[in-house]
Amino acid sequence: MKTKALVIVAAILLFVLYHSVYIVDETEQVILTQFGKVIGEQVTEPGLKFKVPFIQRPNYFPKNLLEWDGDPGEIPTQDKTYIWVDTFARWKIVDPLRFFKTVYNENGALSRLDDILDSEVRNKITSFPLIETVRKSNRPLDTFEVEDRGDETRVLGKIKMGREKIAQEIMTNAKPKLADFGIELVDLKIKRLNYTSQVQKSVYSRMIAERKQIAEKFRSEGQGEARKIEGNQEKELKRITSEAYKTAQEKMGKADAEATRIYAEAYGKDADFYSFLKSMDVYKETLDKDSTLVLSTDSEFLKYLKSAATKK
Repeated sequence: MKTKALVIVAAILLFVLYHSVYIVDETEQVILTQFGKVIGEQVTEPGLKFKVPFIQRPNYFPKNLLEWDGDPGEIPTQDKTYIWVDTFARWKIVDPLRFFKTVYNENGALSRLDDILDSEVRNKITSFPLIETVRKSNRPLDTFEVEDRGDETRVLGKIKMGREKIAQEIMTNAKPKLADFGIELVDLKIKRLNYTSQVQKSVYSRMIAERKQIAEKFRSEGQGEARKIEGNQEKELKRITSEAYKTAQEKMGKADAEATRIYAEAYGKDADFYSFLKSMDVYKETLDKDSTLVLSTDSEFLKYLKSAATKK
């Protein structure tokens, strides 16, 4: 019986001891509560800690960065252009005691973040024109105009703040409000901007018209350049043909002159033989079986025929 009693007592002691300790991780901080009321200061150092069993309860809160993702909302800019704005932020719990007393847990904190950050985002977006929200610097755009405007550049308006500074101002305004809940706002960014569906249609239609106008300009410039190239080709072809014809005629003339010279030298050595050959060529071209000639007997044209007849 004693052994059984000792076992029961040891089990009770172990049970009580188990509920008397709690562990704090490196990424956690703890607030002890007793019957719903906070007891002592927050515990931020990691390790094994002790508490009153069954009465005191540890409430754990993360030390690391937490996410807040805002709901995309339709907001009008200062120039009455409606856009969808989507933001996100990073925050952490720096005062768990105040955090527990004001918002109790992360869900309550996210609800407060929604109220404060969404309100600050809306206030800032409506205070600036669209270009201030879209751009972050006055860097020249990598675009071109359809019409040639010389040295005139495309003017969209100079920005004074820009998207990054607007986001920084939202953080600056929201930080003291969140500090009342033991929350530190670490970062806030505008994740995405987009036109509303009504504005998108008109913007896309204008973009399509501009692209078509630019394409037509390129086509006309290309056709003009093609005509210019074709004209230069035709001009060059005529020049080459003319020079080739001139060169051919010069060579033919020189060749004919050389042939004439050679013939002249050859025939000049025997004028009678040359006269005989030429007369034979003439006979061949003019006389056939159907030809009829009436000539006097002393005609020079038939002298070689008469000479041949006399020899016979």
